[in-house]
Amino acid sequence: MKQLTVFYSDIRQILQNARSRAYSEINLAMVEAYWMIGKRIVEEEQEGKRKAEYGKKLLENLSRNLTHDFGKGFSYANLRNFRQFYLTYPDEEIRYTLCSKLSWSHNRLIMRLESATARNYYLSEAARQGWSVRQLQRNINTLYYERLLSSQQSRTDIASATDAPESELRSFIKDPYVLEFLQLPDPVAPKEKDLETAIINNLSQFLLEAGKGFSFVGRQYRVSTETNHFYIDLVFYNYLLKCFVLIDLKTEQLTHQDIGQMDTYVRMFDEFKRGEDDNPTVGLILCTSKDETIVRFSILKDSEQLFASKYRLVLPSEEELIAEIEREKRLIEMREKS
Repeated sequence: MKQLTVFYSDIRQILQNARSRAYSEINLAMVEAYWMIGKRIVEEEQEGKRKAEYGKKLLENLSRNLTHDFGKGFSYANLRNFRQFYLTYPDEEIRYTLCSKLSWSHNRLIMRLESATARNYYLSEAARQGWSVRQLQRNINTLYYERLLSSQQSRTDIASATDAPESELRSFIKDPYVLEFLQLPDPVAPKEKDLETAIINNLSQFLLEAGKGFSFVGRQYRVSTETNHFYIDLVFYNYLLKCFVLIDLKTEQLTHQDIGQMDTYVRMFDEFKRGEDDNPTVGLILCTSKDETIVRFSILKDSEQLFASKYRLVLPSEEELIAEIEREKRLIEMREKS
């Protein structure tokens, strides 16, 4: 019986691998085909035709003929998407090296972004991290890339502390963190224990929001001295940064005491838990709001291991997120000048 089970498992794995390769090859072929169709449409439109309605009629006629020969998938709207796909990535090398690694659904979302650097980031990270279309949509809606950029100085600080390459730090500190998937009431502040439990219950989504390289170590992680026990809310290890990351959860505004507490946790963790090959431990305080004066005159200002970020329990509008990101960037600049 055991032999038959192993035999079936082997056959099943062979078929799964074959299907996976077939899907990958089909996806590559279709993405290439859509890009080539878009290129051909643009070329046809540019052949001296000056009438305003020419492009529309061209696509309408093409849609009708392709639908007759090949079935669904060639609507007027889709042909416009193929056209935009080529116009967004006229460089064939970029299309081949980045776009072909993702499905058409992924590419259709990304190509609508105005910023070329943001497009390249999402193309690269979606492929490397294996983001689903749904996760990609969420990250775009929550301005994932822009939130990383708002903490540019924080990433510089971490780099000096860990000697990790900049490419490995792009998915670390954000401000704010968007935790709408916890489905906790807002503006009613939950208890810290409830916030912690909600994160544990939605750990996979929290890890996606936290960024790449994170693995969960424990909750209420105990660090003991000769006479006392201390409990850290959440402990992670980032295998890219090669360091432990301690997270302290606060359901109110950041205080000086919170910063001092996290500083103690980080120092103790470095003393008692950090391995010889580990980089210095990083502490992150997640809070509902920050008093900039407290931040500016505390050890957060110059620390290479301590950070504080706000979190949002509901999905903000794009305008709200942009305003929040710009505010954080201005505050970082002010702290650097002071």
